[in-house]
Amino acid sequence: MQREDRIILHSDLNNFYATCECLLHPEYDGKPLVVCGKVENRHGIVLAKNNIAKQAGIKTGMTLYEARTILSDLVAVEAHHSLYYEYSKRVKEIYLQYTDRVESFGIDEAWLDVSESQNFFDSAEQLAYEIKERIKKETGLTVSIGVSFNKVFAKLGSDMKKPDAVTVITRENFREKVWNVPVQDLLFVGRSIRQKFNELGIFTIGDLATFDLGFLKLKLGKWGECLWNYANGKDASIVKRFGDHDEIKSVGNSLTFYRDLTCPKEVETLLFLLAESVATRMRAYGVGMARTVRLYVVDNDMQSLVRQAKLVHASDNSSDIAEGAFNLFQKHFKWQKWVRGVGVSVTDFVKEEQLSLNFEQMQKEKDKAIDLTMDKLRSRFGHNAINRGIVLFDHKLEEMHINGANISGNNLDIKNAEDLGIFDYPL
Repeated sequence: MQREDRIILHSDLNNFYATCECLLHPEYDGKPLVVCGKVENRHGIVLAKNNIAKQAGIKTGMTLYEARTILSDLVAVEAHHSLYYEYSKRVKEIYLQYTDRVESFGIDEAWLDVSESQNFFDSAEQLAYEIKERIKKETGLTVSIGVSFNKVFAKLGSDMKKPDAVTVITRENFREKVWNVPVQDLLFVGRSIRQKFNELGIFTIGDLATFDLGFLKLKLGKWGECLWNYANGKDASIVKRFGDHDEIKSVGNSLTFYRDLTCPKEVETLLFLLAESVATRMRAYGVGMARTVRLYVVDNDMQSLVRQAKLVHASDNSSDIAEGAFNLFQKHFKWQKWVRGVGVSVTDFVKEEQLSLNFEQMQKEKDKAIDLTMDKLRSRFGHNAINRGIVLFDHKLEEMHINGANISGNNLDIKNAEDLGIFDYPL
């Protein structure tokens, strides 16, 4: 690697959730293990697996039922997110002893710009090995680290050899190491983009790197050009300093229900409750009004539908958001399958929007007053201190605390979205 190049590491904790569970429960050692949500509430989706389960063919995103058809003696444990955050925090404390430029990419991955620290080591590879061994010794976790001159190739390097490994990609060797890799392994190439590339005859990163740029831009626009640059090693994006945050670009919430939803009214009710939690968070974060609502639907065959549309007026009101999401559902969901889960998110924020009719303005202010009153009551007495009458259609809804939200900056939620094949392009 040339001395004037940046030295970027991408660190990926191996089988993170599953490894944390095995560290907490040594009796699981040597057994096939998966981490999932609450099985009784239909959250039995495999979130993580250990190497034994992985080698048997179990994949993230499978239902627990499917996984047990592969391994009948599979150990399934409920996710303990507080445990994972604690281990993640300990690992980041190690990173910060080498550089203040530590940018998280999910709870188990991070980029480190160690360009300055590298001066104290014989090579970037030696530095990566030291960090890897310290993590193993001090936490019990193993990590794979990619070392390169940009973030995209560092991320690719950490994926190339697992577990407990270091891979170095330089300006001199990246064509040899990278160009034969499947194109879907390149950062931000999800399922939809991969399909578009395959239709163009692009199957490897090298195919993309040598593809005619003009034709690619014609087919995929600026995003095609961006990925072409990545394939050619052209990525100048910086590693943010630890603690720096992007401006909030979207707020959302989703839920897999404990049973299939079989009629529009049930879906409408759940969308309303999700929209209520989203609107509450919007007001808490002070993002202003949203102009765009996005709907996510997963059917009971695990096929996803994603659609978005502009709201009639920019709003932070739960009724407006729910109505926009349900309109999208009625327009695009064809009921060929039952509904397993739904999600709502909003984006395209503005501070205020003046309505043209006095009546509309009065109604908007009335709805907002109701929302603010509910915010205060729930903040003081708990989420279920007050509920809307629509929850009465199913007693489980009265027990749920649908108050979480997914918040994204420029790219904070791209990782999971791309893993699920939800988005064609970054938000």
